[in-house]
Amino acid sequence: MFNKILIANRGEIAVRIIRACRNMGIRSVAIYSKEDAKSLHVQLADQRICIGEGPARNSYLNKERIITAAQNMGADAIHPGFGFLSENSDFVRMCEETGIAFIGPKAEVIDSMGNKSHARKTMMAAGVPVVPGTKEPVYDAKEALALADEIGYPVMIKASSGGGGKGMRVARSADDFEFHFNMAQRESANAFGDDTMYIERYIENPRHVEIQIMADTYGNVVSLGERDCSVQRNHQKLIEESPSPAVTEKTRQEMSRCAVLAAKTVNYSNAGTIEFIMDPKGEFYFMEMNTRIQVEHGVTEMVTGTDLIIEQIRVAMGEELSFRQSDIQQKGHAIECRINAEIPEKNFMPSPGVVTHMHLPAGNGVRVDTALYTGYKIPSEYDSMIAKVIVHAPDRESALQKMRSALDEMLILGVETNLDFQFQIMKNPTFCAGEADTGFIERLMNLD
Repeated sequence: MFNKILIANRGEIAVRIIRACRNMGIRSVAIYSKEDAKSLHVQLADQRICIGEGPARNSYLNKERIITAAQNMGADAIHPGFGFLSENSDFVRMCEETGIAFIGPKAEVIDSMGNKSHARKTMMAAGVPVVPGTKEPVYDAKEALALADEIGYPVMIKASSGGGGKGMRVARSADDFEFHFNMAQRESANAFGDDTMYIERYIENPRHVEIQIMADTYGNVVSLGERDCSVQRNHQKLIEESPSPAVTEKTRQEMSRCAVLAAKTVNYSNAGTIEFIMDPKGEFYFMEMNTRIQVEHGVTEMVTGTDLIIEQIRVAMGEELSFRQSDIQQKGHAIECRINAEIPEKNFMPSPGVVTHMHLPAGNGVRVDTALYTGYKIPSEYDSMIAKVIVHAPDRESALQKMRSALDEMLILGVETNLDFQFQIMKNPTFCAGEADTGFIERLMNLD
């Protein structure tokens, strides 16, 4: 049993992890920047320690300071949450070298699946379907152009180390290919320090469907079903739901089988997500693996009755999974809306500031994950997501109505948010019919 866990994160995910620690009788340590001194996760933790100020690189991305903080506070383990250092293999190795448990997969597994071109090759060798594209990494625009001509347009240019939509461009013909390749490569080099690229066929109007898996160190891997994450802007998800309205039971079983196979192929342990894209015909292809807990993990928890954060901690302590595949059943329907401090009408411009008043929805089947409170100052230095509203109901139509009710009740004053924008989506005929694909938001904004 861990005695004390340091949470190497902030905001709602840090609060979520602290609550899981409390439920397990484990003490928690919050790290924070000077801008986050009055944040909720700092107040809720058993202990707290400041590690810097300003941009994340001086605080939440400072590996050395976080390791030193864990040592000074006597932490047995570090939970990275999502983002920041959650998929940084160098940080994992530093934890291992100092005898601190990292609540996540091993460093070599993160390296293996974090490099997208290497992950593609691994999945192809394992028999998991992948989008047709390059088998080897590409660095030169001229060489890449010749490969794109072979694959056939349109093509997606992707950074091997990419994430969050960075280093991704679509080229629809040879005429604009080199421009988009150079732009994507430059963006990748600036964001990740890596100019390694790969190219794959661009699938028009796909669905983005992912499988949540949990695995222990004894070879047990379980699929907890799928989430549909198709509603997104600039490759950033806005709404997630489970089960997917576009996935048949046959496809669900095959997708889960492939996800479990993918995890076993790389000897994966802890929480992970296998992301697929699905074309309009229902054919699906491996896209990438996220080697961490996801923002949208609560959707899966609602339909399966599990606690994935507690399960992560248990697995990191060397325990077997508390459930088997036969124990997992998706019951009802869950939807999550990400609430961001931003202005949709002004190209989703961030809106930091002080929350002067707030009211959160509640009731049966309504969950709000947030670190907000009245008087809290939302800093401008970090991501604009401030809350996640998650609802659960017996069926999708009931879940839609419950989400409309929850969003209508929710009130955040002092800053601009996307609450009204999310409410409009919940009434949109295309979304309500379960027909939204990854281009839905762009088409919606163009219509407006």
